[in-house]
Amino acid sequence: MHPLIRHMDNAMKVKVVTDSTSDIPAELADALGITIVPVYVRFGDVVYRDGEEITSDEFFLKLTSLPVHPATSQPTPDDFVKVYSKYCSEVEGIVSIHISAKISGTFSSALLATRTIETPCPIQVIDSKFNSAGLALVVMAAARLANEGASIQDIITETYEVIDQVHMFGMFNTMKYLARSGRVSKAIAAAANLIDVKPLLTFGDGEIVRAGLVRTMAKGIDRIYDYISKKVPVEELMIVHSAVPDEANKLKQRLAKFLPSDKILIAKLGAALGVHGGPGVLVMALRQPKSDE
Repeated sequence: MHPLIRHMDNAMKVKVVTDSTSDIPAELADALGITIVPVYVRFGDVVYRDGEEITSDEFFLKLTSLPVHPATSQPTPDDFVKVYSKYCSEVEGIVSIHISAKISGTFSSALLATRTIETPCPIQVIDSKFNSAGLALVVMAAARLANEGASIQDIITETYEVIDQVHMFGMFNTMKYLARSGRVSKAIAAAANLIDVKPLLTFGDGEIVRAGLVRTMAKGIDRIYDYISKKVPVEELMIVHSAVPDEANKLKQRLAKFLPSDKILIAKLGAALGVHGGPGVLVMALRQPKSDE
């Protein structure tokens, strides 16, 4: 069992819900009692539920071999209504934590669902201000509290505190897929590919912010390492990658200087974000300890 998994409390009073952009491995989500609502991924006329009907490996195989570029769509309000309705009869409350509202409509779908469902069960929808590993760290912290039997108000308060403790930094191997999905112009992507540079990205107030350029994956790993070295001490680390497991493991080995390697989680980038990042994404999220102030 991974060290990030703790004993579950069968008397859990609050259910934690998130979406598949969190990239939380299914085993870990099950162990922590987290319910993941999938994003939709479409290849032409064929639609898949991210993480349920298509795995990360299957997605990247299709992405690099099929002529059609995929598209994504957020879970519908009805998707969330179904999940909330199911668990409201089992728990005292639900905390639903999602990808930044500034980069996806998922948060809005979840919020709309709470306005249409009729239940005395309190449901709190929270904007994590992150995606992928950053979102995962926030969600897992909330789930651990839920497993300890914490009240919904305590979980909400703690979740907002954790959001302020999380930082995220990483790199894309190419801008080609960002251009295909319309996230950057094709001219910028072509120029980046011509001079063979890879963008570094971070988050600022819920938005993805460019943090520089590097020429090689090795240089990118160096920059990620440097970023973390300025954030120590570190309480928790998560690495997410797309089809570059060797590089993810190299990064993990280096980051063991800051945290025991068996407490650093490596996960695969799912289809929901892989549409924009393509293969070669390597991102890291860390959580700093609470301030003594």
